[in-house]
Amino acid sequence: MNQYLLLNRIEVQNANAIAGFTWGFPAITHFLGFSHNLSRKLHKAGFDGIDLSGCAVIAHQHKVHTYGPSYAVGFTQSRNPPYLASHDKASTPPVIEEGKMNMTVSLLIACNGNIGNRQDAFLKWLEKTCFLQRLAGGTILKIGSVELCNIDDDIALRSLKRKLLPGFVLKDRADYLIDHFKQLRQDDNEAELLNAWLDFVALKQKARPQSDLISQHLINMVKNNVDENLSELLTVWNRHLSSPYQENEVPELLKHYFENLDRNEPSKKLLEQWSNYCSPTEETMADWQYVPKPNTGYLVPIMIGYKAISELYQNHEVDNTRDNETPVCFVESAHSIGEWLSIHRLKTAQAISESVWYYHHEEHWYLCKQEKLNHADTTEDEIVTENPNSDFY
Repeated sequence: MNQYLLLNRIEVQNANAIAGFTWGFPAITHFLGFSHNLSRKLHKAGFDGIDLSGCAVIAHQHKVHTYGPSYAVGFTQSRNPPYLASHDKASTPPVIEEGKMNMTVSLLIACNGNIGNRQDAFLKWLEKTCFLQRLAGGTILKIGSVELCNIDDDIALRSLKRKLLPGFVLKDRADYLIDHFKQLRQDDNEAELLNAWLDFVALKQKARPQSDLISQHLINMVKNNVDENLSELLTVWNRHLSSPYQENEVPELLKHYFENLDRNEPSKKLLEQWSNYCSPTEETMADWQYVPKPNTGYLVPIMIGYKAISELYQNHEVDNTRDNETPVCFVESAHSIGEWLSIHRLKTAQAISESVWYYHHEEHWYLCKQEKLNHADTTEDEIVTENPNSDFY
């Protein structure tokens, strides 16, 4: 796929900022739904032979409507809900918290078919139609440009990336989640997929016994050139500090050094700290350090679709459905891991193609995935669902 429709710099007001367990950016289903709706309208408008399928999402700017400090963020509240007939119009409207945001995004939509000499009419119709739709529940205020892009060579690729800079494309990193879950299972047979997902999502801290005297002692010894072997010892110590603290992983080289250190009055506090570092207790003073995520990159939790949690019902068996014909079932949100990757990191046309999200339908699953993942690779064991009856809880 080398032909794309670029909707550049779409400014959206009051888009949905909550998606399943996550908040801060709309679910990928919003953007694919927007593209799918455009494709359906294409055929009604007489543009036969043209099909819009998946889309890549590039974020340029966003502002979530929140207030309060970073550790206790709250969504902006509103007192203007519509009155219902059962409400007393003289009473004060209730306060409702709204998970909304403003954002500027670009959509790179895969475009199939021969447009021919209809290009000008097609683009004008498309721009007009976009303003009549909502994107992620928000109102489209402005679109920088609407154009067709054919990525046939490196020149066209560089031109496209310049138009999208500065921007970050959302990449599917479900493979990170799968690999980390397998690693957890090797260490603990009872580990669940939710544990692996939370390792990417949660900001975790771990206590490390205080070690400032140990570090300062090794640095001073190296500076004073007391022993050439101390440089290696300091390197081992710094490498040890770069990973989360494990009581049983203190390097033997360091243990040997401090066991043979002279026990005198100047080294009393140092050796006491070393003893507490190797065998901490509840009273040991500690420093709290952030635990790094299993993989590097700007990794974020994302909602990627839905999983059925009920049987399929005929339309007349369920009240308040959207139409009177389509069978329905109840679903819960499915979650995975994504990465915001700077657009300049996409070096080839294939990398652009692999950034496009598509719908994938499987039994009980309705997911959004990217081409690089095999259709048969994702199963129930590789997606975190919001179902409270799931085995993940």
